[in-house]
Amino acid sequence: MKVSLMLAAFGAVLAMASASYAAASTGSPFYGDPPDDQHPWAIHDQNRPQPKVVTPGTFSTPQQPGKPPSDAIILFDGKDLLKWEADKPEGGPTKWIVNKDGAMECTPGSGYIRTKEKFGDCQLHIEWAAPKDVKGDSQGRGNSGIFPMGLFEVQVLDNFNNPTYADGFAASVYGVNPPAANPLRAPGEFQVVDIIFRRPIYKDGKCLDPGYMTVFINGVLVQDHAQLEGPTGHMKRTKPGPVADKGPLKFQDHGNPVRFRNVWYRELPLRAVEGGTDGPISAEATTAKRKEIAATVRQDAAKLKDPASPLPELLRLMESLVYEKDEPTVQKVQQMAEQYIAGVKKLPADKLGAKKDDVKRLNAAFQYLTKFNLLPATFALKVEIENFVKEQGWDKK
Repeated sequence: MKVSLMLAAFGAVLAMASASYAAASTGSPFYGDPPDDQHPWAIHDQNRPQPKVVTPGTFSTPQQPGKPPSDAIILFDGKDLLKWEADKPEGGPTKWIVNKDGAMECTPGSGYIRTKEKFGDCQLHIEWAAPKDVKGDSQGRGNSGIFPMGLFEVQVLDNFNNPTYADGFAASVYGVNPPAANPLRAPGEFQVVDIIFRRPIYKDGKCLDPGYMTVFINGVLVQDHAQLEGPTGHMKRTKPGPVADKGPLKFQDHGNPVRFRNVWYRELPLRAVEGGTDGPISAEATTAKRKEIAATVRQDAAKLKDPASPLPELLRLMESLVYEKDEPTVQKVQQMAEQYIAGVKKLPADKLGAKKDDVKRLNAAFQYLTKFNLLPATFALKVEIENFVKEQGWDKK
């Protein structure tokens, strides 16, 4: 039988396991492929943390800003500029204004504006509008810029029927990568920009991840995981290199009264190269994480101790071996399983049938552990339980 089919069969049996130690809705133990050298979790792992609950926001329209999601950090909500300052070494009050419509508006000649707060990897949401009265052309029309960490510019420009150099178009990674499309609304209407920003990560002078930006404008993908080459600049090619972990968000003063509204961000989880578990990670980090998971599972097993019903604790201890082969745990599993199966064998025939499903669960758990070499295939107790199941005819459908 193929491993996938065998595991599916195990899962069907083990799905009936006691809800006291594993809620069926979060998965079943001994089900998918186990952890390996770069993945600390099993496939369909019931112990993997559940995603956090986030109440979604509402979509924006050209006339009305939407509502941010519940975990968003609000940077500008149309009321004041208390979270912003002038982009000067000493900071201080900015000359940008909040206009009568509740939008942050650039006062030409006042300089850049930046957030007082500093942050790194994020989902960033910004809505901007160029002046309705069209003046100028190319780079001289509705020009500003969005700078995550103050370093990497996503261009703001009124390119509605207004061509310019491609890598300076609205939603370009300025001077690096043109947008894949031009989905701009007419001047005066708000453009909705969503950015997934991942900063470059260096360690000991070595690049572990160059950083990326994904950008949507008015719901259209215009930057698809565009690789960063370092901080952007004008007329000069960017140079790769390390940057700080966090920095302020900046908006550019380019001499045009561009407006911004509904500015917020959501922090993103760590990447694998910096200790996160969003993908394959190093063998060292995987081992440490698996050890941590195993310890948590063993602690949970201790809470299930019940002499009258030892199976939940036993199965939970066996589950910990999926993450770490801990010899004291192996010995305890063997002792508990020997006592359990010995007790079952002593039952009179009229009461033996009541233990059928429990014994089959235990048998399936041992099959899983030996199938993936987490216990030796010749593990004596596994063979004994397997033979007992066959003797009772419980292996037949």
